[in-house]
Amino acid sequence: MGLFDKIFANQINKKAEAEVHKFFQAFTAYSPIYTTFEGGLYEMELVRSVIHAFAEACSKLKPKIKGTAYKSLEKTLQFKPNPFMTTSRFLYRAATILEVNNNAFIIPIEDEYGAITGYYPLLPTNCEVLDVRGTAYLRYTFASGQRAAIELEKVGVLTKFQYNDDFFGSDNSAIRTTMQVIHAQNQGIINGLKNSAVIRFLAKITRAVKDEDMTKARQKFTEDNLSAENHGGVMVYDGKFDDVKAIDNKPLNVNPAQMKEIKENVFNYFGSNENILQNKFDEEGWNAYYQGKIEPFSLQLSLAMSAMTYTNRELAYDNMIVFAMNNLQYASNQTRLNIATSMFDRGLMNRDMIMDMFNEPHVEGGHIFYIRKEYSQIDKLHDDPDKSKDPVHDDEFLEDVARAYRMFRKRRKINAKT
Repeated sequence: MGLFDKIFANQINKKAEAEVHKFFQAFTAYSPIYTTFEGGLYEMELVRSVIHAFAEACSKLKPKIKGTAYKSLEKTLQFKPNPFMTTSRFLYRAATILEVNNNAFIIPIEDEYGAITGYYPLLPTNCEVLDVRGTAYLRYTFASGQRAAIELEKVGVLTKFQYNDDFFGSDNSAIRTTMQVIHAQNQGIINGLKNSAVIRFLAKITRAVKDEDMTKARQKFTEDNLSAENHGGVMVYDGKFDDVKAIDNKPLNVNPAQMKEIKENVFNYFGSNENILQNKFDEEGWNAYYQGKIEPFSLQLSLAMSAMTYTNRELAYDNMIVFAMNNLQYASNQTRLNIATSMFDRGLMNRDMIMDMFNEPHVEGGHIFYIRKEYSQIDKLHDDPDKSKDPVHDDEFLEDVARAYRMFRKRRKINAKT
């Protein structure tokens, strides 16, 4: 059984495809079809670096299942969402597909009973939303020509730049001009280097000669003067040559201002910057990148996978798949210490959570939360339920103390008289 059969074994087969009789009618009044041809975008060095930095950051997201439904899937999501990928590779793949194609599809892997056992990110070359007896199906076609289809509600669809289509994101035509400029500059640099490496001297022959004689003269001039055998470094030529000049080969450099503008176009389009690419970001830079780029992806992935996994009833009971990241992993030690100090005694963090902030192992009893006791709600100072347990506020206790004190003074007076 091949990879295709393992992933799509329980989905709609070719026989069932005969029931597909029309495209799903969308509000945009045309057939919802998505076709990818943006692979060339990923071949650009700068674009690939931007996408790689984003996908690497997303691969650190940690999945967690909230609620009791499908709780058994939590370890699967945390380590191996499908038989062929670890969680890190799964997230990296999904993020890369979304950035390159502005669309990414997550499909469930089901057992023979229809229960979800894992998830797989798809990279189809073509997707169509079809109507099968009133139900919307997503049919995808791969480069190999193989096809499969599944109910649209079972698919996690991630999109970017979604405007023209009700189901799919737009293509990357907006940045195509920038990509063409980068390609033209790269070709110009390569051709300039080739030309400068070939022509080094210019010599004029004083008399007319045949073509074959000119070729022999050029070869002899090169062998005598420009080869490694010329140890003295002195150029000598006979009378057939006149006005021999050295060509001043200047390297072809791209205009720095123009190159900066091109980079900014790419950074603006993908929401990145040079500090992120070169790992030179500080705490504030990382927080900005996380909130503006990584967090929207994690939120969209969480909602998409929750919607494809749970029923409406299960969602109503707060069952959800969450992808989150320890946003403090790039914070300074002083910032972590301040947060740990202020959050621990307020019962918002336990010791294990603090150890996670500093990338240290958990400790025994670290799951217990602690809180300071001297805080009280202002409007309930006189009816605090714990007041009766406090000797300072217990009236009977105060009376006992006063009675004991009076008896103590009475004994002292009696002893003094005797």
